[in-house]
Amino acid sequence: MNVELHNIRGFEVVPEECASYIGKYVTSTQYKVDSERAIEECIVFLSTSCNLKKDGKDAWIFDIDDTLLSTVPFYKKHHYGGDKLNMTSFEEWQSESKAPVLDHSLRLFNELKSRGLQIFLISSRREHLRSETTKNLLSVDIHGWTNLILRSHEDELSSVQDYKTKARKELINKGYRIWGIVGDQYSSIEGIPNAKRTFKLPNPMYHVC
Repeated sequence: MNVELHNIRGFEVVPEECASYIGKYVTSTQYKVDSERAIEECIVFLSTSCNLKKDGKDAWIFDIDDTLLSTVPFYKKHHYGGDKLNMTSFEEWQSESKAPVLDHSLRLFNELKSRGLQIFLISSRREHLRSETTKNLLSVDIHGWTNLILRSHEDELSSVQDYKTKARKELINKGYRIWGIVGDQYSSIEGIPNAKRTFKLPNPMYHVC
């Protein structure tokens, strides 16, 4: 709970006494219900507070891991964050392109497409995983995004939040109006410039800053 409240930050591993609880949560109905509720709020905002211009410049941003695609199968093998992350192992898993879709986020994705918004995927995944990431997204019926933005070698010198903030600034400079952002990490949704509204999905398994 305190991770979700942003009171606990910057941890490398989930404490041993919390790992089993987190495993039960992210595989539970409650996790699904909590995530679905966040997506429902996105749709309410979209329906009631977005004065879309429909000129090709209305935009929405998604993160990828644990926002559109689930990494729970990977973390299940690593005590749900209780083991220190091995990035080589994680990227090998990502390169298999088998991450399952988060159905609630797919529903929002398709709703945004139907309303004509430009959808940008801004992920901290590295550029060399572009083809594997695209393959994974397409395999779970996520298609029709405007641009997939991944982290270049130069971007790796910055924090994830600074990298994503820079990407948003570039979109705004091109005239896009960013109505919303959905992500599972605060680093995906904080920083200036920002969207009209931001929405965070639950994820107590890890913290990215």
